[in-house]
Amino acid sequence: MHPGGWGGDAPAFWPVFPVMFGLFWLAVLATGFYFLRRRVTGGGAQRGGDPLGQARTILAERFARGEIDEDEYLMRMSALRTDA
Repeated sequence: MHPGGWGGDAPAFWPVFPVMFGLFWLAVLATGFYFLRRRVTGGGAQRGGDPLGQARTILAERFARGEIDEDEYLMRMSALRTDA
């Protein structure tokens, strides 16, 4: 028989190819999952965002729902302004 045929010895590096192929598909799946998750959750910029702005928004919503009165709203809003 000639070398490299069905009866010949396989190259010593042949186990590397299936491992690399598996890692390639793992990377493809991980990348797809990452971008799908970012799309579903709305991306990373909105999660971190502006904590002070989020606090003001929550405070305004609580005031609008009647959970806090005007005095408490103004007191807390001024505290947020001095922390800025």
